[in-house]
Amino acid sequence: MDLKVLVTVFGVVFLAELGDKTQLATLLFASKSPGNLVPVFIGASAALIVASAIGVLAGGFIAHYINPKQLSYAAGAGFLLMGAWTMWQAASMN
Repeated sequence: MDLKVLVTVFGVVFLAELGDKTQLATLLFASKSPGNLVPVFIGASAALIVASAIGVLAGGFIAHYINPKQLSYAAGAGFLLMGAWTMWQAASMN
């Protein structure tokens, strides 16, 4: 097992998940069910595991057909487009 990859992926995903809509939704579920925190934790954890598994499997499959460097460029462009769209939507609300 490549420990560097493990630590890098953990750090990036952990920072990306902090304060996002998934964490906020989990917080709301926990606040509505204070006596059922374990099922909330297990449900949220299982959902993140399944979502991550889909990403890993899709990434492994796509890597057979597309150069990972080109995929990184496409993902970066996608994030930039989503950011620009979000800023445009926020500006049009004012």
